[in-house]
Amino acid sequence: MLFLFFMLLIGSLAHAQSLPEAKMDRGSAELVFEGTTRPGSSVMAAIDFKPVEGWHGYWSNPGDAGQGLMLSWNLPEGWKAGAPQFPVPQKLLVANLMNHVFEGEHAVLIPFEIPPSAKVGESYPVSVRADWLTCSDTLCVPQWATLRAVVRVSDKAEVTEPRFAKWRAAIAPPLDQAGRFETRAGNLRIAIPLPAAMEPAAPHVFIEQVRIVDYAASQSFYRDGDTIIVEIPLKEGGDEPPPIISGIFSFGEFGFRFEAEAGEVPTGGVRIMAGSESETPSLWVLLFGALAGGLLLNIMPCVFPILSIKALALARAGESQAQARREGIAYTAGVVLACVGLGALILALRAAGEQVGWAFQLQNPGVVVALMLLAVAITANFAGVFELPSLSFTRKGAPASAFATGLLAAFVATPCTGPFMAVALGAALLLPPLEALVLFAALGFGLALPFLLIGLVPRLRAMLPKPGPWMERFRKAMAFPMGLTALALIWLTARLGGKGFALVALVVVVGLMIALMVVGRLQRSGKMAWPAFGLIAAPFLIFGLFALPASYDANAQASRDTIIETVPFSRDALADARASGQPVFLWFTADWCVTCKVNESVAIEREVTREAFERAGVVAMVGDWTRPDPEITTFLNEQGAAGVPLYLWYEPGTDGEQLPQVLTSDMLVERAKR
Repeated sequence: MLFLFFMLLIGSLAHAQSLPEAKMDRGSAELVFEGTTRPGSSVMAAIDFKPVEGWHGYWSNPGDAGQGLMLSWNLPEGWKAGAPQFPVPQKLLVANLMNHVFEGEHAVLIPFEIPPSAKVGESYPVSVRADWLTCSDTLCVPQWATLRAVVRVSDKAEVTEPRFAKWRAAIAPPLDQAGRFETRAGNLRIAIPLPAAMEPAAPHVFIEQVRIVDYAASQSFYRDGDTIIVEIPLKEGGDEPPPIISGIFSFGEFGFRFEAEAGEVPTGGVRIMAGSESETPSLWVLLFGALAGGLLLNIMPCVFPILSIKALALARAGESQAQARREGIAYTAGVVLACVGLGALILALRAAGEQVGWAFQLQNPGVVVALMLLAVAITANFAGVFELPSLSFTRKGAPASAFATGLLAAFVATPCTGPFMAVALGAALLLPPLEALVLFAALGFGLALPFLLIGLVPRLRAMLPKPGPWMERFRKAMAFPMGLTALALIWLTARLGGKGFALVALVVVVGLMIALMVVGRLQRSGKMAWPAFGLIAAPFLIFGLFALPASYDANAQASRDTIIETVPFSRDALADARASGQPVFLWFTADWCVTCKVNESVAIEREVTREAFERAGVVAMVGDWTRPDPEITTFLNEQGAAGVPLYLWYEPGTDGEQLPQVLTSDMLVERAKR
């Protein structure tokens, strides 16, 4: 046993001695000092890395993959090496993994403190064991070397290495003021002091601490006076931020080192375009997109539930020219005001740090219950249960009625995005507030444009049927689609708040219907009706005010029936799916989005689609935005989309391609066959 022990020891020593002192087959590294130095002063050293063409090294925080530089110094007694100083790194995105790299030759600077005991005229040897990783697009090779240099101590400091001027210029200098940081709504928010005269182009923040932020996620930048505010999505399952956050604030090849302490970060500011956002189309192109998107929204499936209201408004346009003109303008004003109001509210909430997007109002159970009660009341009015002048489109109305119709039409019709509209709304969330509100107004104008033209152009009105008794029958027929809208909203309350919540909402609906039926009977007998409505409806409404919040189940998870096996969306799940080497089909939907449901029924949830996906090994992933989800909202913003539906197709090793917002099963089957 003793003999075997010595044989193993000798073998291990021989193996250790056989390892080369250096392995630099993918480039070279050299330790260089700037020049001579005095006792008790400092001197700068540099490690000059020269990877071969097509290979790169890594920053101290390599990102989602890679390895940072590791140094182990062998110094004379009393000498001290400072923290390495790095140039501004570059971003390298491979398969949705963000790496922080250095392409080509680069130098890392290290300051040294020389003790007063150092003797003038002496030369001191310094060595360092350096380990680093050099990678190409397909291969990574560890490199190591023991680098040596000699420092001469003199009675005067002299610069003898001219390359240091270039190396110093590449190092990110430190800011002279500390910033502040906080975590809010799933984001790391940092306030970085930067004079207003400096306007960064293509900004990006490299965080030095690991496992805190999502490196591949899009970063948002805002200018607030002499402060830049950056929002970076936190890494799911990552570490808590330390008391001090440090990193490099980069704009192109230049940047600054910064440190930020925990503290309050202001909200608001003017959005700064970052990265691909700087490629946002011009405002005129966006205005055309918003106008065309609003116009096409009139024929999108998500608008169908309120087509009954619009159809009755069109039918009334066959009356007098002055009446049609007034109602067309009033209807347009209502639509535009609703779109601008919703847009302003979204911008205000986002400035306050909330992660919301277009149609966020239908993620609120209280709003859905209010819309459900309104839909029930309109259905009863159309069916002739009672009469309400402001909603009775077969009678001689007033501009106030058309204005109210426009408000309601825009509020209910705009949740789903259509062609042209998605890009415009996505850009609206990035532009300054005034320009964004102009885009929201253009969207509303496009939505109202057909009815405005009918009100203003007599020839178009002449093409409509003349008013007559048929309008009463038409109104009652339109009660059917409006009733379907009410039923859909009842179903949505169950999806949002659970079955108990929906049951309480139904009790309130029953009370409302009883009150409206009593109103209708009193109206037909010529008696005063609305006091009776208040007496009957009030107890049910008061009951709802207390019972609905108590019955709301915030943790209710509505099941999603699907014939296709799906994976719930998360950034980690998407990264794993793309890393599998299989095609990935990712779609974002919501139960309140009619366009989403139509696409799912006619294109996605089809047997032919399921079979094609199974043959091709397609990973189907779904992001459900029925309820607020900051991660989904942030991802939609990164894709330039302000709402749903959104469809993305990822071929292996490529970035995602956005598919049209109106899908067919043939489109998905052809994709799977590639």
